[in-house]
Amino acid sequence: MVKTTVILMLVGAIVGAAIASYVVPPALAWYTSPGGLPAGAQIPAVVQIPEVIRYATGRLIRGQLVGAVIGAAVGLVLGIAMGTRGRSKKA
Repeated sequence: MVKTTVILMLVGAIVGAAIASYVVPPALAWYTSPGGLPAGAQIPAVVQIPEVIRYATGRLIRGQLVGAVIGAAVGLVLGIAMGTRGRSKKA
């Protein structure tokens, strides 16, 4: 039972991080894009590139961590549910 639960948690963490890798970049782009500009308007960009890269990668890694934790929690719940279901049939 413990082995199955740990395997489900690891698989859930990997799947959660993979899903976050696809969800976080578009969400981050949407969050940082300016709104209310007319179509085709140019924005003068005066940015510090290292700060932008640090911010974006930090947010991506944080999103992957959150996805991994959520996936591991789902795996834990599934493992516990499978363990209690199997135990009740034996009794």
